[in-house]
Amino acid sequence: MKRLTSVAMLLVVAALLTGCHAATPDPGQVAVAVKKPWFFGDGGVRQQPVQTGREWFAWSTQLWYVDVKPIQFTMVIDDMFSKDNVPLDFNAAMRIRVTDPVRLATEFGVQDVQWNEKYSAPAWYSNNVFKPWERAVRRAVKNYGMSEMVSDTTEGSGKSTIEQIDEQIEVEMRGEFARIKLPVELIDITIGRANPPNEIKEQRVETARQEQLQKTEVQRLAAELKREAAERQRAVSDNAYRKEMGLGTEQFVSLEAIKMQKEVCLKGGCTFVAGGSGATPVFDVSKK
Repeated sequence: MKRLTSVAMLLVVAALLTGCHAATPDPGQVAVAVKKPWFFGDGGVRQQPVQTGREWFAWSTQLWYVDVKPIQFTMVIDDMFSKDNVPLDFNAAMRIRVTDPVRLATEFGVQDVQWNEKYSAPAWYSNNVFKPWERAVRRAVKNYGMSEMVSDTTEGSGKSTIEQIDEQIEVEMRGEFARIKLPVELIDITIGRANPPNEIKEQRVETARQEQLQKTEVQRLAAELKREAAERQRAVSDNAYRKEMGLGTEQFVSLEAIKMQKEVCLKGGCTFVAGGSGATPVFDVSKK
């Protein structure tokens, strides 16, 4: 045990004396080594990146860590105008995978660029992706109206408005990556549903309320007309029956009263009271 401890201490001392430091990329990362010798040897970028693990380099060697797992970048879009000139707010997301970390580091830069106090992004994204992506989103959104964006309607092609916008932006960005030879793979782009200004939302709610009231009124009128037509048809049928039976108006009314009394009494809803002039039915109106 003492011998192992001594060997470990010697290794630490040797590393300190020779000025070495280690590349220790995390899972999903690689390290790109840029050799900058002080006295002897050739400098330059090592073409083989350091995979997950540990590898020692001279103190003068610069190490750049690059994510090779899928990376998601987000964009918050405020007041981007639709086809009908309504300012819309929405979010967008882009997923990318680095395919050649060494070339990305040497030709486009992987150092973080500070955008503000809370956000930073790699140089290759900040300088080559963000602005073209923003322009692509703007061009795609200008092809659709506010209602299409907010309701995300589906066209005859079977794709919703948002899906069509996603597809258009993806095609444009893949073309841009190929044009500048950016060594990344575009996995997908997703646009969130658009949010119009609050006053537009309130107008849409009020419009929907008025439309529902109008629909309800139309349904009520239709029901009344239907009931009125049914009653009119019933009156025509009753009058035809009266004429066919050769009954006068009073006789027909008496006949209808008898039918009603019969229907109620068959259900046990009346009691006959006998008097000098005959039996008179008494109806229990409280009974259901």
